[in-house]
Amino acid sequence: MAKPWLNPDDYDETPRPVVAIGNEYPPSFELDWHSHRRGQLLYAANGVVVVSTPQGAWIAPPEQAVWTPAGVPHAVRMVGAVSTRSLQIAPEAADILGETSLVIAVSPLLRHLLISACEIEPEYDEAGRDGMVMDLLLAELARAERLPLAAPFPKTPALARKCHAFLEKPEPHDTIDGWCAELGMGRRAFTRLFRRETGMSFGEWRQQACLLVALPRLAAGEAVTTVALDLGYDSPAAFSTMFKRMLGASPNSYRPGGASR
Repeated sequence: MAKPWLNPDDYDETPRPVVAIGNEYPPSFELDWHSHRRGQLLYAANGVVVVSTPQGAWIAPPEQAVWTPAGVPHAVRMVGAVSTRSLQIAPEAADILGETSLVIAVSPLLRHLLISACEIEPEYDEAGRDGMVMDLLLAELARAERLPLAAPFPKTPALARKCHAFLEKPEPHDTIDGWCAELGMGRRAFTRLFRRETGMSFGEWRQQACLLVALPRLAAGEAVTTVALDLGYDSPAAFSTMFKRMLGASPNSYRPGGASR
């Protein structure tokens, strides 16, 4: 790496509500399970970041960021060489993003604020220009779009095992009836349990899980056709249709050198 890695935990006691730091990571770098006393917003200026928690998996391609609340154990995997800009947000300011992990869209203004914030000293003047940058940053975070790039895990062990297995080998044509048969559950009980424990329908979760698997592979340069067929889609067109519906952009736009989103 071009410079020493900055440890977010070194800023736990900094008497400011928000501290910004930047790091550069080599390809395929992984951070083992850990947690922070502050909430963390992790933005990948380049590359893709995958964040796993006991509750699920979240992914941030370029121009998106993952929020992990304070105290939540998580592991981080970098896809490609990754340049991050992260915010360590104290509990008194973290309510703007909430108490559950999520992915947000990074607007052009928010991106520039994140980059600028990383150039500000940790103990900045809250009443001066630097404090105003941080205040505007928090205001932009509060209005940032929340994105469907998560696959939360249910609490019921048998159902959680099925979800974990799906992420290991996605089958986009899996049906509720098939899962019900394997789990020995009635359809109505299954749909109620799945929505209660994940916050989404089975079909919504299945599509988001496929995106979580596809995005790192696309970011690593794999062909859209290869990814689509490996995921079990009947054709690249069917995969692209789902992808555009969920993310508003084509799969090719997430490959290196892809068209602008």
